[in-house]
Amino acid sequence: MALSACASLTGPPLTPGVSTLAEVIATMGKPAMNWRDPDGREQLAYPQGPYGTQTYMAFISADGRLERLETVLDYPHFARIVIDKSTQEDVLRLIGPPYAPWTTYYEGFNQIAWEWNYCDAWREVARFNVYFDAATGIVRRTEQRVYRGDMPPLFGRRARSSFSC
Repeated sequence: MALSACASLTGPPLTPGVSTLAEVIATMGKPAMNWRDPDGREQLAYPQGPYGTQTYMAFISADGRLERLETVLDYPHFARIVIDKSTQEDVLRLIGPPYAPWTTYYEGFNQIAWEWNYCDAWREVARFNVYFDAATGIVRRTEQRVYRGDMPPLFGRRARSSFSC
């Protein structure tokens, strides 16, 4: 789901077609990742983890103006990840970087798992996991886990009060 026409995390509102790349960076800060397409467009990733439940993608046109600002940790974006086809780079461009300390290697399966917190359809904090083949970087499976009530112990007491949807 795209954010409204005027959106901002902090600072002055950002307006598609009007706000410049410099204004996006001044308002949202340095992106965690960015990509430049051959046509001159740019994509900037702003993850809000580990305790945040959203990642924002700012899409900048070739003329340096904001095209759109999207929230990407949601079912429509997750559904675009294709088992046995999508790569780590595809996933990064689609939903942004995971929280690195939660990355896990499963030796027995030779798989790497990336994790993100997100808000599910019931406005509950949940986890989305993507498992990649460690040798090829190809997606092998995805998983969604929903937490009802109290957060699991690995989050700790402080974290339970930090999550919100």
